[in-house]
Amino acid sequence: MSSDDKDRPRKTLTIKKTARDAHAEEAPKRTRTGARARLVAQISRTKENVERQKDPEGYQRRQEEEARRKPGAGARGQYERGQPSRGEGRGAAGRGSAERGTSERGGSARAGSERRGSERGNSERGGSERGGSDRGNSERDRYDRGQPARGRSDDSRRDAAPNARTGRPPQRAPRLDDQYIAPATPAGRFYDPFEDDGPAPDFQAEPSERTPEPEFTEARDDYQDAPRDDYQDRAPRVETRSRRPRESRQAEVFTVFAPCPQGLEEALTAEMQALGYDDAQAGRAGCSFTADWAGVQRANLYSRLATRILVQVAHAEISHEDDILDLARDTPWERWFGAEQTLRVDTSAIKSPVQSLQYCNLRAKDGICDRLRELEGERPSIDTVRPDARVHLFLTGHTATLYLDTSGESLFKRGWRLDKGEAPLRENLAAGMLALAGWDPAAPLLDPFCGSGTILIEAAWIALGVPPGISRPFGFERLRDHDAYRWRDLKDDARSRILPQLDAPLVGYDLDPQAIEFAQNNAERAWLTADSIRFEVGDARQITAPADHGWIVTNPPYGERMLTEQDADLWRDWAACLKRNFAGWQLHVITSDMTLPNQMRLKPKRRVPLYNGALDCRLFGFELVAASYRDA
Repeated sequence: MSSDDKDRPRKTLTIKKTARDAHAEEAPKRTRTGARARLVAQISRTKENVERQKDPEGYQRRQEEEARRKPGAGARGQYERGQPSRGEGRGAAGRGSAERGTSERGGSARAGSERRGSERGNSERGGSERGGSDRGNSERDRYDRGQPARGRSDDSRRDAAPNARTGRPPQRAPRLDDQYIAPATPAGRFYDPFEDDGPAPDFQAEPSERTPEPEFTEARDDYQDAPRDDYQDRAPRVETRSRRPRESRQAEVFTVFAPCPQGLEEALTAEMQALGYDDAQAGRAGCSFTADWAGVQRANLYSRLATRILVQVAHAEISHEDDILDLARDTPWERWFGAEQTLRVDTSAIKSPVQSLQYCNLRAKDGICDRLRELEGERPSIDTVRPDARVHLFLTGHTATLYLDTSGESLFKRGWRLDKGEAPLRENLAAGMLALAGWDPAAPLLDPFCGSGTILIEAAWIALGVPPGISRPFGFERLRDHDAYRWRDLKDDARSRILPQLDAPLVGYDLDPQAIEFAQNNAERAWLTADSIRFEVGDARQITAPADHGWIVTNPPYGERMLTEQDADLWRDWAACLKRNFAGWQLHVITSDMTLPNQMRLKPKRRVPLYNGALDCRLFGFELVAASYRDA
């Protein structure tokens, strides 16, 4: 570069703002709202707190400068109010002269510029010792007092670097080796803005004098050169809040009542205790116990004697039918079902002074529907055939109890008996007869009046370990918050415990070929092969024993099925066959005919009252011995 080029004044490239740019600056800035705005505000507050802790004096100066630059102070305030500042009417030439005379990056004054621009540039760089310093100081005083500088536009003054005005040393960019130091709270602990402990605490007012920095900040640059152990000793220790591990949530325990046919209460209680419900206690036509929701599901799956599994949800004393309405309305039914599901309510009572069970049933139904309508805006529909939710109201004395039915259809409906013979026996009663008889699953079993095969199929499932509810749906599957995955795992575990084959023969006879066909179809639907149970057409008076010992459990015809005088000779002929061919076997017969032992000329060792539906029956137990008592 030649000497002439050095003396030639340099030109600065300037970009003139168009009307579109000026309009964009005057337009209001878009403000954030919602979670994004709160996050930005929190980050901004955290940044200010950190700066105030590190440099209190510089933070105070910046706050004063920002206060002066707010609308209403100086030339910028006039610009915000729409009033032109002094020197703006000079046109583009004057504005260009001012921009050429002032360096926005704090550079030196250009040679050959006007003396006024040079002096103004020197004054903005912090005050020069040359002849133009007085004028620069005077213009700086005018700027501090809020008056616009002569010959300068508001845009150039607003865009000037703040470091040139305040004399603050430029800050260096953060390095990778810098460590974050959490600001100290008044309590003495360090607040970490990135810790999820809520908003930052309020700080006390800082003193006017500069507070001494902590000792560890002075040695911060020497951390990398220090040994590893020494670095850990000298590193700042930040107090953290210890959090205790979350306590395991205890499963909610419910009071459960399992009804059953009368006479099976003790057997049902023993079954529930064997399933793990140690507090099971026998009651009237059922047993009660406590269990969590998983235990309720297991009871539905494994119980062979229960008719239903009812979960108690409300219990109170009542003096009038309208008290049932209040009790039903105060029960949180929305936990289990809602207005979008169908409902059925059943009512039963024992020694209750109420006048009408139908009216009590209506009161309970209205209370449930009123609560769901208040909470969800709609009443549930009533379905008496296949509802999504079933509620049972039980009245006794002056108390009312509301139960949620988790079974749906009765548990004796296993799902495999579609073909029914004449006067069929319920499945849970058949399983109860086997339990009361003390049948050993490893011993042979015979039913000379098998009918549709209910007793033998139940015995096969008991011997193989097949859960009675493995192939049927349940009411709790249609309730809210049903965990289908846990229920699937529970059934998979039950299937894995099923034995592949039986150890002892199961044989059934009946005179009716259609009944044998029904029994075979039912066994096939129960996933039992022809080798599991042998069904044959045969006369009970002419059968032979398949083994030297075993059990005979049967439901012979009685009541309306015994109409002719020829059938009266059946018991004597059958007893003669039993004495001749089945010595050493155990015989158990259910009948409503209390004279059956006399007709068979056998003395019963046990008689257990049972109810087959509405019929009052007895389960007679005999021990067969060759030529017992007297030959028939």
